[in-house]
Amino acid sequence: MPTNRWRRRNPCNPRRLVHVPVLKQGDFLIATIQSVLSDADLLRLRDDLADRVGKLRSRGVIIDVTVLDVIDSFATRTLRGIVHMLKLRGAETVIVGIEPAVAFAMVQLGLTLEGVGTALDLEEGLAYLDRKRKHGPGGWRAATAAPPSAKTFPPIKPGLGANRLK
Repeated sequence: MPTNRWRRRNPCNPRRLVHVPVLKQGDFLIATIQSVLSDADLLRLRDDLADRVGKLRSRGVIIDVTVLDVIDSFATRTLRGIVHMLKLRGAETVIVGIEPAVAFAMVQLGLTLEGVGTALDLEEGLAYLDRKRKHGPGGWRAATAAPPSAKTFPPIKPGLGANRLK
């Protein structure tokens, strides 16, 4: 009779949770999915990323799904939810590595990642996050210069402000 210890380590056990490694690269986190994930694994990834973004003050997250040969409706909804949740936590997210056949199947099934940044591979995902950080709408960092449409006025000298208006 197998012990609980054996059951937890047995790769044939369908209830075994898969851990997705998350690496820190500068301001970014990179989560590389390395095998098929169950629904529980996806939820664990969601919670892990939300926690790490806060702890590590990450400004961007890349989720690499290259090894997935199927992205079903739950995975699509969960990935979209992760992206929106991390945006609320202050991190832009990009999903990289969607295989052509997977993309085709998703379109045929009406599964979309609307509002989610995607890129071909890890390199393009890093470039995407760099562009978003530097030139994105509103940017991640506070702007130091006034926008071009803002009018600037010279400083008022003490004691002359009231006399100018007459």
